[in-house]
Amino acid sequence: MNKNILIISASPRKGGNSDLLCDQFMRGAMETGHSVEKIFLKNKKINYCTGCGTCYNLGKPCPQKDDMPEVLDKMVSADVIVMATPVYFYTMNGQMKTLIDRTCSRYTEIKNKELYFIMTAADNSKRSMNRTIEEFRGFTSCLTNPKEKGIIYGTGAWQIGDIKETSAMKEAYEIGKNI
Repeated sequence: MNKNILIISASPRKGGNSDLLCDQFMRGAMETGHSVEKIFLKNKKINYCTGCGTCYNLGKPCPQKDDMPEVLDKMVSADVIVMATPVYFYTMNGQMKTLIDRTCSRYTEIKNKELYFIMTAADNSKRSMNRTIEEFRGFTSCLTNPKEKGIIYGTGAWQIGDIKETSAMKEAYEIGKNI
C-alpha cells in the first residue's frame, strides 16, 4: 500500500546534516512508490504560539497569519510524518519546537500516524540525543494512536556534510525504502 509521507526538515541549512538524511529517507520511500513531500521549515513563516487561547478556549482557528495552516493540513492528511532536527545543546532546535507548539489548534486531528524521527549532532553518542527523543515523545504522547516506527541517529556530524561519512545515510535510505 502506497503511503502519503510528510517529511518536516527543521535544519536551518539547506543540505545540512539532518536535511541530507531527510533526502536519503525520501529517496528510499519514493523508490518504493510512496508519495513523499518534504517541507523545509526555513522556507516557511511560522510564528511562535502566543498562548492567546483562541484555539483551545474558543475552538476557533489560530488568528496568526502565517504558513502554519498549510503545514498543519499536510500533517493531518499524512499517513507518515518524519520529523528531523539538528540537536543544539542536547535538544531539538527552535524551528522544530515552534512547529510543535503551533500544532495546538489541531493536534487532536493528527491521529493514527506512523512517526519517524531524524536527529543529527556533533556528539558521537546516541545517548546524548535522549533528551531530544523525549521531547518528540512528549509531543506524540498528546496525539491519538501515534505509532513510533523508527529513529535515525546521525552522530558525529558537526560541519555541513559530515553526515555523508556515517552509516546514518544508508540507514535513512533503508528505513525510507522499507516503510
